[in-house]
Amino acid sequence: MDDAAAVKTALIGDIGRHRIGDGPGIRTVVFFKGCPLHCPWCHNPEFIAPRAELALYPNRCIMCGDCVDICPQRAIKKNGVIEVDRSACDCCGQCAAICPAGALAIVGAAWSVEQLIDVLLRDLLYYQVSGGGVTLSGGEPTMQMEFAGKLLQRLRQEHIHTAIETSGFFRWDDFAAQLLPWLDLVLFDLKPVDSRRHAKVTGRGNEKILENLEKIVRGGHDVVVRIPLIPGFTADRENLVGLAAEMKRIGVQKCSLLAYHALGKSKAAAVGRVVDPSLPDKQMTRAEVDGRQRYFTEFELIS
Repeated sequence: MDDAAAVKTALIGDIGRHRIGDGPGIRTVVFFKGCPLHCPWCHNPEFIAPRAELALYPNRCIMCGDCVDICPQRAIKKNGVIEVDRSACDCCGQCAAICPAGALAIVGAAWSVEQLIDVLLRDLLYYQVSGGGVTLSGGEPTMQMEFAGKLLQRLRQEHIHTAIETSGFFRWDDFAAQLLPWLDLVLFDLKPVDSRRHAKVTGRGNEKILENLEKIVRGGHDVVVRIPLIPGFTADRENLVGLAAEMKRIGVQKCSLLAYHALGKSKAAAVGRVVDPSLPDKQMTRAEVDGRQRYFTEFELIS
């Protein structure tokens, strides 16, 4: 996407309709492509890269070979299974268009604000009846800040509740000017509380993240801090107690814990990302989540 088109369009990975859990009520979630963090456990790893990608779903493949024949870059091979040479693939989409089984798909396409609004307004009645709305997610929506702001303004014109799911890693001045005035709710993720540990697992320290959270909270905005419970990364007692203390210091009023699940593994493999072998295969149980809530109830962050 060139600079001239950047303001007019955004790279969108997907649009999820009729969803719950991404803010109040029934919502549509717009998934932006691109994220500055690289969390090994990411449940939407297909949206990390700030570019379109070819996804391959082997369980759907019927081995017809049509994709091999049509690929102009000869990036697809049939060696007992279908293999993609991602260094040669230019995401032209011809293979995905011809695949009869839906085993190939291009993740990421340019959308304008009005194209998105046309889709988002289709569920206006659901929003109104359920108290729902639209959530910007990803990836990290703030990586396409100007476009996200224009989209939020259009949603506000339609009297639609707006929310954002963010890692908190963004430039404050841009966020405060372009997004915050149009947001009804901020869903703010926190991971390791120790910055060195945070940098080791995500590629970035968390100083800016914590500073941004504090500014949002002190500004009186509606914010819910969400903590993904990842065994071996974030779910240990030391980290959770540290996070609870830091949130109490900042003045956070609402917090929720997100149970780990392994669904991101297959999605990461589909776009050719290496899956961290230390990640568990099993989803965290309700009892395991409940056992960790006490660290936050002690600080009156979870009732």
